Parts: sequence; structure tokens; C-alpha cells
Amino acid sequence: MHAANGTSDTSCHSDTSCHDVSCDVLVIGGGIIGLVTAWRAAQRGLATAVADPEPGGGAARVAAGMLAAVTELHYGEERLLALNLASARRFPAFTAELHEATGLDTGYRACGTLAVALDADDRAHLKELHALQQRCGLDSQWLSGRECRRLEPMLAPSVQGGLRVDGDHQTDPRRLAGALLVACERAGVTFHRSPAVRALLARGRAAGAELADGTRIAAERTVLAAGSHSGRLAGLPEEVLPPVRPVKGQVLRLRIPGPYRPFLSRTVRAVVRGGHVYLVPRENGELVVGATTEEQGWDTTVTAGGVYELLRDAHELVPGITELPLVETLAGLRPGSPDNAPLLGPTALPGLHLATGHHRNGVLLTPVTGDVMAEVLTEGRLPAEARPFSPLRFTPALQEQPA
Repeated sequence: MHAANGTSDTSCHSDTSCHDVSCDVLVIGGGIIGLVTAWRAAQRGLATAVADPEPGGGAARVAAGMLAAVTELHYGEERLLALNLASARRFPAFTAELHEATGLDTGYRACGTLAVALDADDRAHLKELHALQQRCGLDSQWLSGRECRRLEPMLAPSVQGGLRVDGDHQTDPRRLAGALLVACERAGVTFHRSPAVRALLARGRAAGAELADGTRIAAERTVLAAGSHSGRLAGLPEEVLPPVRPVKGQVLRLRIPGPYRPFLSRTVRAVVRGGHVYLVPRENGELVVGATTEEQGWDTTVTAGGVYELLRDAHELVPGITELPLVETLAGLRPGSPDNAPLLGPTALPGLHLATGHHRNGVLLTPVTGDVMAEVLTEGRLPAEARPFSPLRFTPALQEQPA
């Protein structure tokens, strides 16, 4: 890495007092999307820096980690399905590579998912989802209520049917973020533990950022990967700010007392009175219950109502759940976009790239996002699989700019 004043080798670490540094790539945001982007960029030989006060945090700390390309399918999101499936297919190899690089376990489990309905209306909704999945050529199997309970004996007798999806798995986002952080460090990524407060512009290009601690980082390419905060960076033209918004989600974590025995063998999802609830069992005895979807701005308060609704719906699904210790309640902010799909690649401002707006699919899309951004940053082009998700789709009069 080279200093902005022309002297050489002034790499600036998290505890440094450097104030003018430069790099090839500056990633603003150290959540899992920012970290995978930085790791892949560094692997390609780019001098890479990350600006974030708490790298490894963000929405991943709250997320349940469902890799649910099939059971998360929504009407009108068929285009996103292809990207979700591509990333899901990469997860086993991605996990193995990350383990080889760090020696850390990310909690990936190829356990499958069961989505169930508890009343006639919810059963009809799930049947419609199954029909959509079949039209899209997806692998899912309709089961009777009795067949669902045979797979998961803890389910309530009221379960009326469900979908068995053996290809929708899970990972542990906290462990994934921790492994990505270590992988970045070992790949030579520099961390500046201060938030970016203003973009730097030079000669009509994005040229890095100024941090809250006064550090000015010059960069050939700047990647805005700050999740729901990505649209708040000062200094950028309004037309290139990503149209992302915070979508609040409350999540509970329970503990199955030792000696641990499986409470559920796979992820279980349900539609309860039109609302969605999921239970994600970890091998270590943790059970994640989530999640609310609330348009509440930047509020991250855990509310009694949110906790009540999750426990009420989870209890209807698995009555024994209310006997488990409640060990944690959290609320986080998903980065939502106008079409619920990510914004990946170059913007109308040369030198500025986006990796944000992943909404509920951030964990699932981690492998493909890293690959896409690495190609953009090194080859200057957006891979075909990611072109539908160019940030320029929200400014259709503009053409793609060179990296």
C-alpha cells in the first residue's frame, strides 16, 4: 500500500495514527458482505482496506443464517431466484475454502428445511407456494400433516401439511463473520476501525473516503457495502446514493438444556395466521426463532410485542418451545431495496461500486457477492449472473460505466 503523498509502504492498521493512506480498494462496511468483498479482492492481489468501527458485526449478528433459496421464494422475485440458487450451490465449496484459510468452523449444516401450515388458509398459501416452486423447476415435496410430524415429532398436532425442501440449509452468521474477518486479516486486508463519514471525489471520480477519526483513505475503487446505512454517506451525488432502507427484524435465541438432544433435526418454517416464523436449530443446542419484519426506520428496540408474537407463533408450531430458556433477544436492520434485490457493481460515478441492498438474503448471497465483486474490481465488468442487479437499474437512462 502506498501513502497519498507518494512515499511507499505506509500500511495503516486499526490502531495506527496514519491520516493519509491509499489503497487499490476501500470497502466501506465490515459486515459479511463487506468482508467477503475485501477477502476476494485481496486474494486477487489488490491492496484492500475496510472501514468499519466493529468489523464482523452488522446485520449478521442478528440473522438466523437460513440458506433458503427455495422456501424464501416470493411472487415477483423469480429473477432473484437464479442468483440465490447460484450462491446456494457455492456454499459447500465456499465454506470449505474458508475453513482451509482460517481453521474455523462456520456452522454450515446441510440439514434441509420443512415449511408447514397450521390452518386451512395457511395451507392454501403454502400450496400456492409449492405450485410456484414447481413452475420454477425447484425441488420441493408436499407432505401431509402426519408426514411432517413423522419427520419432526415436536411439531403440533394441528400441522395440516408442509413442504420438504432438502436443498435449503443453514449456516451460523456470527461464526461466518468471524471466519471472514480472520480470512481478511490473513490475506493482508487493512482494517480502519472508524466509520466513513464522507466520500472523497477527485476529477469526477470516487476517490476514497474520510473517516470519523480524521483518516483520509485514497482509493482507486471504493465499494459501499454498509448495509442499511449505505445510502447515508455524505459527499456523494444524490443520484448515485443507493435507495436502501432499514427493515427491522427482531430475533430470539433459546437454549436446549444439556445434555443436548435434538429438539428439531432441521430448520422449520411456518405460516401462522398469515405471518411467518422460523426455528433454526444449531448443533450446539441453540435455537434461533425469528423474525419480525417492521418498517420502523432506524429503531432497533426489542419490544414486548415483538417477543410475544414470535413466542406465540413458535408455540403454536412447537408447543414445547416455551419450556426452553430464553437467552437472548436482539433487533437488527436488514438493508431493503425497492425490489428486494441487491445492488451489485459499478454506479454512474466512476470508481464507486455498490454491494448492498441484500435484504433478507445477505447470508445466502455471501459467496456469489464475493465472486461478483472480485470480477468487477479486477476485470472491470459485471458477470452475466449479476447484470440484472446493477445499481443502474434504478437510473435506466444511464449506461454501465467502466470500473
